Amino acid sequence: MARELYTRTNQKIYFAGLALEAMRRAESGQALNAQALLQAERESCLFHLYGGTLSLCHEIAGYYHVAPANAPRVELLLNSNVLATSPSPELAELVELTLQSDSWLAQLLAAHAALFVPPQAPKAAKVDPTLPLINAVNLDEEQAAPELSSAELEAWRQQLKVLALRFRETLTEW
Repeated sequence: MARELYTRTNQKIYFAGLALEAMRRAESGQALNAQALLQAERESCLFHLYGGTLSLCHEIAGYYHVAPANAPRVELLLNSNVLATSPSPELAELVELTLQSDSWLAQLLAAHAALFVPPQAPKAAKVDPTLPLINAVNLDEEQAAPELSSAELEAWRQQLKVLALRFRETLTEW
């Protein structure tokens, strides 16, 4: 593989696409471990989308010679401090996307960060020994946050792909 920064971004976007294909197969499959396969491919796709975002940041940082050009996490490159020391329109756009909580990039970064949060059991009140042993259960309780769909992950992948192509066409010296 060539040693150009853009090749890693392309590779990560491609790998995310492969994970999405496998995720769709798991969604339609009747395998006994379909749920496990679905979760594994969802996490794989999210991992590669995050890596693609990081690679795109490395492309931009390399082009503009930004100080933390080899940062190991997206969050170390997409912040106002880096933007203040090394301004570029591409980094500014990415920082703006991360600050908008409803943007695809902010959601991608939040979903990736959620992968590293340990599962937590629901909090239950202490049991009072005077209460009856059989309790009424409310089936309308809110469920956990819905899992990311393959359509949403594909939309993020397409957004990243379009962004990378547009940035490569317009990289300019300030």
